[in-house]
Amino acid sequence: MYNRIVRTTIEIKPEHRAKLLELAARRGEKGFSSVVAEAVEVYLAGNAGQERFRKRALRLRGTLPHNEARRLQQSSETLRGFWR
Repeated sequence: MYNRIVRTTIEIKPEHRAKLLELAARRGEKGFSSVVAEAVEVYLAGNAGQERFRKRALRLRGTLPHNEARRLQQSSETLRGFWR
C-alpha cells in the first residue's frame, strides 16, 4: 500500500482550530495536519475495535435460554427506570 498524502478540506469550529494550532505549536510544528492525522488514526482504531465487539456480541444472539433472556431484559428495564 502506498503512503500517499491526500489534501482535503474539512470544516471545524474556530475554537477547535485554535486548540489544534496551540497543540501543534507545543510540538514544534507549524501547522496542525499531523495532529489531525493522529486523531483520525486513533478514532478509526477505536471504531474498528467497537465494530469487532459489536459483531462478537451479535454472534451471541439466541444463546441464552428464553427464560434467562426475559429475566435479563426485565432487570435491564428496571435499571433504566432509575436513569435520568
